[in-house]
Amino acid sequence: VQLQASGGGLVQAGGSTRLSCAASGRIFSIGDMGWYRQAPGKQRELVAVITRSGTTSYVDSVKGRFTISRDNAKNTVFLQLNSLKPEDTAVYYCNAILNRANYWGKGTLVTVSS
Repeated sequence: VQLQASGGGLVQAGGSTRLSCAASGRIFSIGDMGWYRQAPGKQRELVAVITRSGTTSYVDSVKGRFTISRDNAKNTVFLQLNSLKPEDTAVYYCNAILNRANYWGKGTLVTVSS
């Protein structure tokens, strides 16, 4: 069982990008899915989370700019990042409760240039 993230890269301030994270393996149940990020020199923080039924929550700094969604049929969670700011630069990690255990994907770097 694993999470595989994709997307990110170098984006200009004000631009957009989309992250995806797919769960694979022998999966019997998937609970909450979410995205965290860790900026250089800072602690990892929760960015957004979505429940299986689609309820979402966001850290205040990204509200109105980022959108989390999921495709339960494809065991995939997405993060749409709009109106990016240099302070959004970080390694983004997906997270999910799979088979009642907590899993992390490898991080994907988003760099926002000013």
